[in-house]
Amino acid sequence: MKTAPPPIACSGSTLGLLFRQVRDAMWAQMERELAAAGHELTFSQYITLKKLADGTAGVTDLARAAELNPGAMTRLLDRLEARGLVARVADPSDRRALNIHLTDAGMTIWQDINKCGQRVREQALSGMSDLERETLTRLLEQVRDNLTPSGS
Repeated sequence: MKTAPPPIACSGSTLGLLFRQVRDAMWAQMERELAAAGHELTFSQYITLKKLADGTAGVTDLARAAELNPGAMTRLLDRLEARGLVARVADPSDRRALNIHLTDAGMTIWQDINKCGQRVREQALSGMSDLERETLTRLLEQVRDNLTPSGS
């Protein structure tokens, strides 16, 4: 007599839902942390500032990082520029393109909001050993890579 295979620990739809719930919880906690620190920033604005803290970027790259369409990113940049946090400069090699970078004020605020991000990450991973944290990160990267078409 054949025995049934062991039940799958997590069905595909439940796994996808769990990923979405974790993402939404991280975003919501980040927005609460930013508000508690006195920063009126959305999660998308935080991601944009984070990307720019690594260096100059274009609208398309920023939109991709923040999971926004280019039009929405342009409006987001308008708001950040009005606050003096970012500047847009014409690309010397392509007059149609703009390079966006953090201003001194943007770099100053980044130093503080980066600490907010560190607190949220620490809260999310609390109770896990260093090995468990490394394993979780490695496994999530593997899931992402398994679902990413090659060449993307």
